[in-house]
Amino acid sequence: MDNKNNIDYKNINRWRLILGSFAEDNIELDNEYYEIDTALDFLYDREYSKESGYADFDSENEYRGGKEKSSLTVPIWVSKIKKLFPKKTVEIMQAQALEKYNLTEMLTDENILKEMEPNMELLKNILTFKDMMSGNVKKLAYDIVRKVVDDIKKKMESDIKKVFYGKKLPNSYTQNKIFKNLDIKKTIRNNLKNYNIEDKTIFVDKLYFNQNIKKYNPWHIIILIDESGSMLNSVIYSSIMASIFSNLPYLSIKLVIFDTSIVDLSHSVKDPIDVLFKVQLGGGTDIVMALEYAKKITTAPDKTIVLLISDLMDSNDYRYMYKSAMDIIESRSKLFVLPALDYNANESYDKKAAKQFAKIGAKVAAITPDELSKWI
Repeated sequence: MDNKNNIDYKNINRWRLILGSFAEDNIELDNEYYEIDTALDFLYDREYSKESGYADFDSENEYRGGKEKSSLTVPIWVSKIKKLFPKKTVEIMQAQALEKYNLTEMLTDENILKEMEPNMELLKNILTFKDMMSGNVKKLAYDIVRKVVDDIKKKMESDIKKVFYGKKLPNSYTQNKIFKNLDIKKTIRNNLKNYNIEDKTIFVDKLYFNQNIKKYNPWHIIILIDESGSMLNSVIYSSIMASIFSNLPYLSIKLVIFDTSIVDLSHSVKDPIDVLFKVQLGGGTDIVMALEYAKKITTAPDKTIVLLISDLMDSNDYRYMYKSAMDIIESRSKLFVLPALDYNANESYDKKAAKQFAKIGAKVAAITPDELSKWI
């Protein structure tokens, strides 16, 4: 390494950033990296601050880190990292600032919130800390939630419409002669008389088309959403999916959130943002009460689907939960139990309870929204 040209200064600086303030006496940082180092120190030096509970001591029992070399404030830091790091990195740092280092100031200060990158993680944090917000901050948070929800809804709507629209009704005929309705098998079968052996081709003198599946198929869907803290992802996707379903003319949607009490939000089902701001995360879970409520509002059992979205960790004797589920199934309603509903199909639930639900006749799976649409 005597030859200065052989030194990889870029990697040395990267290692210095990784090691943080512990290496500042041994590795000199190039000027262009100082701003990055300051931004990283502002957040991650909290790992060793007494306030965070992560205090670390050297052999002489002296406190390390927190040399106060940064004069950054939270608003300046949020603005700075957007300029210094890629969007994905900014999202990760924002999430860690809130979840790991409890910088809730990011959500209660209007000027800081304006600088935040709207994304799913920010949406979840807003919903978690919404009760700490007031006035203009809450209005701004509402606008951020709407933007993120609208982005998610566009993707989900596209996936769901692919499932619900364009199905064909076999053995039918329609005057609506468009390509997607073309019955290829019937067209070939009825034109085989025109087959040319020499050319190995069929002359088609008549095309046959299927009729689109009838527009109105009056199914009632009752969505029961467990609002315990572990279900936040599923709460978000469920409320958005319910709003999409509510706009399909052949589905009637009831939306209910529950913990140890019931809140029927069917009147708000078309607006997922309104639903999300009414969710109170945490608390106990009374699945029996939710299932009993579904039984109470069911008017046409053989045309009803009950979606229970829950981690199945009930606060009651599980036998009552299974009994309520059996009543729904025996009434000829369909019961779907979803321990997770998001695009990662992340699952954290009582697996024994899930197996028992499946055993008594419920359909049980942690699935993505488009898979749920196909199921229905």
